[in-house]
Amino acid sequence: MRTEPEQTVPVGTEERSTAARERSADWPSEATRWAQITLAEDDPLHFDADFWLNLMRDSRSNATCISAGGYIAYYPTQIEYHYRSKYLGDTDPFGALVEGSRSLGMSVMARVDPHAIHADAAAAHPEWLARDINGEPLEHWAHPGIWLTCAFTDYHREFITEVAREIVREYDVDSVFANRWEGYGGISYSEAARKSFKDETGLDLPVAEQAEGWHEYVGWRRRQLSRLVATWDKAVRDIRPHARFIPNLGALAARDLDRDLVEKHYPIFIIDKQGRSGTEVPWAAGRNGKRNRGVFPDRPVRLITSVGPEHHQYRWKDSVAPAEETKTWIVDGFAQGALPWFTKFNASVPDQRWVPPIVEAFTLHAQVEPVLKDLRITAEVALLDPTRAGQLRAGDRCVEHEDGFYQALVEARVPFEFISDQVLSAERLSPFKVIVLANAEHLGDDQCEVLRRYVEAGGSLVAAYQTSLYDERGQARADFGLADVLGVHLVEGSRPVKNNYIALMAEHRLNQGFAGTTRIIGGTHILGVEAAPDTEVPFRFIPDFPDLPMEEVYSRHDPDRPAVICRQNENGGRVVYFPFNLGAIFWEALQSDHGLLVANAVGWALGKDPEVTVEGAGLVDLAVHRGENQVAVAIVNLTNPMAMRGPIRETLPLPPQTVSVAVPGGSVTCRLLVAGVEVEPTIANGRAEITIPTAGLLEVVHLTWGNR
Repeated sequence: MRTEPEQTVPVGTEERSTAARERSADWPSEATRWAQITLAEDDPLHFDADFWLNLMRDSRSNATCISAGGYIAYYPTQIEYHYRSKYLGDTDPFGALVEGSRSLGMSVMARVDPHAIHADAAAAHPEWLARDINGEPLEHWAHPGIWLTCAFTDYHREFITEVAREIVREYDVDSVFANRWEGYGGISYSEAARKSFKDETGLDLPVAEQAEGWHEYVGWRRRQLSRLVATWDKAVRDIRPHARFIPNLGALAARDLDRDLVEKHYPIFIIDKQGRSGTEVPWAAGRNGKRNRGVFPDRPVRLITSVGPEHHQYRWKDSVAPAEETKTWIVDGFAQGALPWFTKFNASVPDQRWVPPIVEAFTLHAQVEPVLKDLRITAEVALLDPTRAGQLRAGDRCVEHEDGFYQALVEARVPFEFISDQVLSAERLSPFKVIVLANAEHLGDDQCEVLRRYVEAGGSLVAAYQTSLYDERGQARADFGLADVLGVHLVEGSRPVKNNYIALMAEHRLNQGFAGTTRIIGGTHILGVEAAPDTEVPFRFIPDFPDLPMEEVYSRHDPDRPAVICRQNENGGRVVYFPFNLGAIFWEALQSDHGLLVANAVGWALGKDPEVTVEGAGLVDLAVHRGENQVAVAIVNLTNPMAMRGPIRETLPLPPQTVSVAVPGGSVTCRLLVAGVEVEPTIANGRAEITIPTAGLLEVVHLTWGNR
C-alpha cells in the first residue's frame, strides 16, 4: 500500500497512515511463518498477485518479504540511479503485494539488494565500486555489464540509506531486508576502504586472506558492517518507529557482526541457508537455530528455505526440489527453533510441485506452534562454536570436526545446544553439564580460564585433537592452553598416519560396547601426549606399522602412547580428551566405532542419567523445549536412505519410540501434538515414559504436570 509523506496525506487516508505508523514494535516475534517472493526483472509483464496472496493464506503465512529495490526497483522510485525494471511501465507490483498482504493481516518486509549496480550508475559514481588490489573495478562474475559495489563507500552508507527511507516513507512496511548487503565478498581495495582501514588501524589492507594485517582486517570489517546496520536501522526508525532494517545472514550468523554494536539493532535473525547439497545432512537445518542461540540465546531466528535444489556451482534457482526434501529441511529447522521462511525465485510458476509441501510444512508448524512458542529449547550438553576466531590460519578445516561430533551426537540421541566462543563466560556455561570441544584450536587465555573454572566447579569437558594449542590470534602454543584441565602435555605435534589403531586397556565406561575386539580404528592425524598421573587411559595407540605389502601388515609393538585420557576432580567435574582427529575422521569415514566413542565420552562426562531419552530404531534429531511444569520433546524423523546425501524422495514411517523424561512427583499428562491424541504415561522412579507406536516426519511429545 503506497502512502504519501505525512505532510501531504490525501483526505481520507490520514487515519490509515496513522495506524501504520503506530504498528507494534513486537512484530518480529509474532511473524513466525514467512513467504518470500524474489522478483525477476520481467515479472511485471506476467505478475499474478492473486496466486501469491492465495498461497500466503493457504500456508497460514503471517509475514512476507517482497522484492522492492536496490539493484532493480519494482516500484516507481524517484531516486536518481535507482534502476527501475524496464518492464515496470506504470505498474507497481511491490505496492500491489504490500496492500494485499496487509489485507491478510501480515507483517511486510521490503527486500533490497545492494551488491551490484548498472553501468550508468557505475559511470556516474566510480567511487561506489569494489576494486581489486590494482585498483581496477570488479565486474559481476555472473552477469557482464554490471558492477560490484563496495560496502565501505557512500553507495551503502548514503544511497542505500535513501532507498530504504523512500520505501519506508511511501509504503506500509514493517522492515527493509537487505540481501548480499556486504557488497563484494572478498577484500575490496576501494579508496574508501583503504582510507578507513588506515585511519582506524594504521595499516594497509592485507594483500590476501591470512596475510599480514588479516586479524586486524577481520575486526575492522565486523565493526564497519555493524555500524552500517546501525545507520540503516536508525534511518527507517526515524520514519516509522516500529520499523527495522534487517540485513540477511548466512549460516554463520554472527561472523560478520560485532555483538555489542549490533545487538540493539537486530530484533530477529534471518538465516540464508536455503537447503542442503552434496553430503550435507538434514540436521544442518536445525543447526542454524542452535548456532544463533549460541550467540544470542533470546533472539528470534527464521530459516530461509528455497523451493528449489541447492547447488552452488550449477545454481538451478528456477527449479523445484522434491517435496519431502523441502518439508524435512523446514521441519528440522523449526523443531530446533529456526522458524519457517520459504523463498521462490521469480514470480512465474511453470512448475507448481513445490506448493503442496510448503503448505504442508507450514501447516505442521502452525499445528505445534501454540505449545512450542512459549517454551525454551534446553539441553544438558553444549558444543562449542568457534565463531570468534574466524579463519585465522590457512588450511583450517574446523567444520569437519564439528560435523563429525554433531553427527555422532545426533546418532546417539543426545539433545544438545551450541555456545559461541564470543560469549564464553561462567554464566553462559552454567546451564550445561557437559561442554564438547570438537577441535577448539583457538582459545585465548581468558577463554581457557573460563573453562578451567567451569571444570573446577563440577562441569565436564569432552575435547579432541588440537583443542587450545593455538591462541585467539592463531599463534601456536608450546603446550595445550588447557593442559592442566585435560590432564596431558604435548610431546609431539600433529602428524598424518595411515592404518592407525587404538587398543582397549583397562575396563572403563569409555570402552564399553566394543565386545569382541581388543582394538578399533584410531585417527588419521594424531598427537603425541603424556598423561598426568591422576588420569585414566582406557585406550592407547598401537605404534605405527606398514599398510603394504599385505604380508607386512601386523603390529610390532605393544600399545604405548595415550589415545583416550579421562580424569575426574573432587567436585565431580569430568574430562575426556582424544589426541586425534576424532570428529573429522568420523565425518569422513563414518565408522561406527568412532561414533560410539563420542557417545561413551559424553555419557561418562554427564555422570548421571540424562533428563530426556528417546529409544528406538532409526535416525532422529531431538530438541527439548521446556517451560514451567512442562516439557515438549520434538522428534524429527531423518530415517531415510537419502539422509546422508540428498535429496530425500520419501519420508519413511518411524518405528516405535520410547520417550522417558525426568519429572517431579504428582500426576503427569501427555499429548502427542502431531497425532493429536492424549496418551497415558507410565510413572516410575521419578520418570514418565511414553511409547509412540509410529511417526511421520515429526512428532512432539508434550508432558505437563502440577499447576500450569
